[in-house]
Amino acid sequence: MSIFKAYDIRGIYGTELTEDIFYKIARAYAQFTGVKGGRVVVARDCRKSSDSLFAAFAKGLVDEGVNVLDIGLASTPMSYFANGSLKADGSVMITASHNTKEWNGCKLCKAGAVPISGATGIKDIEKLVEVMNGEEPPTGVGTVTKVDVSRDYAEHVRKFAHLSRPVHVAMDFANGMGIAESCAFCGQDMLTHDDLYGDYDGDFPNHDANPLHQETLKDLQELIRNNPGKYAFGVAYDGDADRAGFVDEKGNVIPMDFVTALISGDLLKTAPGAACFYDLRSTKMAEEAIAAAGGRPMMSRVGHSFIKEQMRQNDAVFAGELSGHYYFKDNFTAESSAMATYALANIVSASEKPLSELIKPLSKYFQSGEINTKTAVDPADILAKIKALYASRAKVFELDGVSVDAWESEGWWANVRMSNTEPLVRLNLEGKTKEIMEVMRDEFLAQIRA
Repeated sequence: MSIFKAYDIRGIYGTELTEDIFYKIARAYAQFTGVKGGRVVVARDCRKSSDSLFAAFAKGLVDEGVNVLDIGLASTPMSYFANGSLKADGSVMITASHNTKEWNGCKLCKAGAVPISGATGIKDIEKLVEVMNGEEPPTGVGTVTKVDVSRDYAEHVRKFAHLSRPVHVAMDFANGMGIAESCAFCGQDMLTHDDLYGDYDGDFPNHDANPLHQETLKDLQELIRNNPGKYAFGVAYDGDADRAGFVDEKGNVIPMDFVTALISGDLLKTAPGAACFYDLRSTKMAEEAIAAAGGRPMMSRVGHSFIKEQMRQNDAVFAGELSGHYYFKDNFTAESSAMATYALANIVSASEKPLSELIKPLSKYFQSGEINTKTAVDPADILAKIKALYASRAKVFELDGVSVDAWESEGWWANVRMSNTEPLVRLNLEGKTKEIMEVMRDEFLAQIRA
């Protein structure tokens, strides 16, 4: 399986991904983007392979005549901020995100923190790498300059805060780059926090750095439940801190599309009429909450590169993804987990109600959750069958996979998508009642698994 993925480059370090390969990728990235003579931000996470991979990538850029801005250990949101604020010609984040310790990789951007995806360049870079033998002579001589952006990033994020009263939060850094992201909270009187696993350790010894898996939230939940009344909420960051998962003051997990609805509503108070995006797997309540707050609710397909493009096209102030990515126009249309944390703190501080009460109205409808089916049939054939079957019964569209919207007529919607990396078909479905959801869930699964 190729290390060149739909949204980034990622593989097992030492076998699929080595320093030699990273050197070639760096040279290919420079050639593809045309940044020779320019400046490229390069950051890295705390994985044990990241330092040597950084050295290889930096050498590849230097040999292409690119000047490297080394911002050191940093979160992915900080790398996006550095790209935009330093007016760099591109950026590279060396990370495997939430993957386990044996993985590594990189996320590539052009100027302005515009991501390079499989559709917009990663596959082109792969082709350039394939024809290299590693002995190509340098075409230029670049430089490496260390730059610390943590203070500027912290000040940038703090401008986003407007807390009415002090808020105390529990944070689980999972020994990853949330530790760097937390510079935005240091020395604050209005937003204070207690930490779990606040020491860098690329082995992630306590639990995987992936808040999408609820078992990784158990320690955070236990901390909150063992200290009733102490915390306004809890937040857990993934390995490179571009995703965040939240739990309320009782330790209950908050669905990520509920967070999208809450933050959108708050931001629209100062940006009336603005667009806010929710991904097409989100509860219908996200759309309804954005509209009720005076915004323009807009549906996005899954994947950060697509969402960021749609945000730029529509001048959106915010977007939330069901995977825990939260995108802010004010962070160069990119993720900032620190901004998302401040956003929830702003909301809690302005209300007399606890967070659990604020999210209760959003629990209106009934969701299936994402159901994955492994199939020996071509997933594209299954999607074609779903489209044909429901075309006369409901609104069918193909923003990402096949979506079927019978909300007004029958009280349900569904989305069926293919995995980018596995022979899987993914179903998400929601109903106005539990009975409707269960009936339609089973109907769709019967078609998918027939």
